[in-house]
Amino acid sequence: MEILKYMEKYDYEQLVFCQDKTSGLKAIIAIHDTTLGPALGGARMWTYASEDQAIEDALRLARGMTYKNAAAGLNLGGGKTVIIGDPFKDKNEEMFRALGRFIQGLNGRYITAEDVGTTVTDMDLIHEETDYVTGISPTFGSSGNPSPVTAYGVYLGMKAAANEAFGSDSLEGRTVAVQGLGNVAYTLCEYLYKDGAKLIVTDINKKAVQRVVDDFGAIAVDPEDIYKQDVDIFSPCALGAIINDDTIPQLKAKVIAGSANNQLKDSRHGQIIHEMGIVYAPDYVINAGGVINVADELYGYNRERAMKHVETIYDSITKIFDISKRDNIPTYLAANRLAEERIERVSKSRKQFLKNGKTILNDR
Repeated sequence: MEILKYMEKYDYEQLVFCQDKTSGLKAIIAIHDTTLGPALGGARMWTYASEDQAIEDALRLARGMTYKNAAAGLNLGGGKTVIIGDPFKDKNEEMFRALGRFIQGLNGRYITAEDVGTTVTDMDLIHEETDYVTGISPTFGSSGNPSPVTAYGVYLGMKAAANEAFGSDSLEGRTVAVQGLGNVAYTLCEYLYKDGAKLIVTDINKKAVQRVVDDFGAIAVDPEDIYKQDVDIFSPCALGAIINDDTIPQLKAKVIAGSANNQLKDSRHGQIIHEMGIVYAPDYVINAGGVINVADELYGYNRERAMKHVETIYDSITKIFDISKRDNIPTYLAANRLAEERIERVSKSRKQFLKNGKTILNDR
């Protein structure tokens, strides 16, 4: 992998390799863009097949966080940490404290958080060495479990998508197919049930399915049948890449709005559903409630303030639909444009400020 060439192509700022022999830590911190503020992105621990694979994942995820944070209206850039190792076998206290020291060494350019393979306990260990970490235990003044907040943001984004598709954001009487019934999806189902929506659900976890059936009167279907249900809204809340060549022909929904990451298997699938007239709420915008919530910890966590910010997801999704129509592009590209336009505006403002400052100094 030609790392510097790749970094230049997508305008990355920094790639940091972290190694601690005593603890066994092997980690990579990628910082993509800090135009809007310090880079925020979680620490992921995974059994990567190679160092190149880990580097590529760190870079890809960091860039994704730039767009996610920008579209969410956060004054934060994008970054990510990946730790090479088995999260079930290789963890130890020294490892995360060592990572905390590396993060501290970046002097605030990067702030980490929980991600795949890491936990609140791991974040607490990092916190022993640095303040540049979010998602720590509530006893330290953090926000706690972000799942309910993520679900609230998805619910609001779904309402915005319904308004675009049906001319009203009311979900009463709408039928929603929910794929995956984890913590976020369960709370989302609760919101939908209280709004009077009808639920069709699936998950490989039968207990999770039965819970939603019992609590919200949902109808359960087999996982392979969820795509072809005659519904108004399809809500993917499990794995990524589920909007693909196999599933698209089965879809009857007019709206796709869910919490899953990387829902489009390929960018061309975003073009296909756009041409089909399906209203797609881009995943990294609609599921931004969690990162908005933990980002509020940087100011001294205030739940009311955080939830007010989460409510802007409705407006962000609406803006994306407006950009899509304005530029005649699919909504996944419109989401990118929303983020890029915000970064560009701030970058221009900063350059103008520096230029004016130099002019004043020269005049003296």
